[in-house]
Amino acid sequence: MRLLLVEDDDHVAAALSAVLSRHGLTVVHARSGAEALRALLPDDAEPFAVVLLDLGLPDQDGFEVCGRIRKVSSTPVIMVTARADVRSRIHGLNLGADDYVVKPYDTGELLARIHAVSRRTGTAGGGGDQPAEESEPREPLRLGPLAVELPTRQVSVDGTVVPLTRKEFDLLALLAQRPGVVFRREQIISEVWRTSWEGTGRTLEVHIASLRAKLRMPALIETIRGVGYRLVVPAGGPAPGARPPAP
Repeated sequence: MRLLLVEDDDHVAAALSAVLSRHGLTVVHARSGAEALRALLPDDAEPFAVVLLDLGLPDQDGFEVCGRIRKVSSTPVIMVTARADVRSRIHGLNLGADDYVVKPYDTGELLARIHAVSRRTGTAGGGGDQPAEESEPREPLRLGPLAVELPTRQVSVDGTVVPLTRKEFDLLALLAQRPGVVFRREQIISEVWRTSWEGTGRTLEVHIASLRAKLRMPALIETIRGVGYRLVVPAGGPAPGARPPAP
């Protein structure tokens, strides 16, 4: 995966590039907004899968750069900044950013967000204009009796199709692609609902409860109290009638 890092601090860029490279990412470093825009112009090189955009750039504000990127490219943009206020988050997302990460951040979370954005937009194996369906795995995700087909957005349990709403499927697909991994509530809300508003927390709980009920697998999604949720790989069939965990 080829990634464009837009960061004016060479020390920060070098440290982050080293981490990303160890995880198999090819990093191209741009020190200004103008340099970033030039790097995104079509050429013979492999397109970028993601842009990591710092907001404090020497030539122009990162918000302005994001707006200009959206005029020339559909490559996913993750804003990485120390600006933690809600107004800045909302402004960045409204300008076309696909995610917003506040410094200081955990590099493991940043990597997870990079891969999540590239999966969601279909850029994991190419540029931002590639249709998402072409990069999704064609084989369904099989987790015990549960099967999740990403290209067709179909879910079945023991061969029986289970109708889900769009957000229910997005939530289940996010957890199912990394079974056993704990997703923080804030991360799920950001990736599924594309917002950082705290008021979405109750909506998340409702969707978790709905998935447990529809799939008749109450133990499938485990609540990690005070943190978030993870998908537990079922060893056997569903257990109808079992008492569901608390949201």
